[in-house]
Amino acid sequence: MTNKQKSRIIQEMQETVAGLHKSGLITKKSMEEFEALRNLDVKPMTASRIKRLRVKTRLSQAVFAVAINTSLSTIQKWEAGDKKPSGPSLKLLSLIERKGLEVVL
Repeated sequence: MTNKQKSRIIQEMQETVAGLHKSGLITKKSMEEFEALRNLDVKPMTASRIKRLRVKTRLSQAVFAVAINTSLSTIQKWEAGDKKPSGPSLKLLSLIERKGLEVVL
């Protein structure tokens, strides 16, 4: 799915939720929960950003790999730019970046 299709779908969902709220079918809290869920997208991480994140945690590549349940070679490839994290790995790195390593320990 392209970004244009995603943004159109998201826009239509926003309009639907706003209409449901306006007609009294959903609460303000539900509206806020929808907004929170809508903002869960994570942006791709560059190799340097991943390395800065690891250095900020003061962990070696090996220990960082254990902390996020991946292999040392994966961390090395991410930091070298040979491979990019995606899916759950990207989400986990984003969460650590926002909230700190403590969220996974």
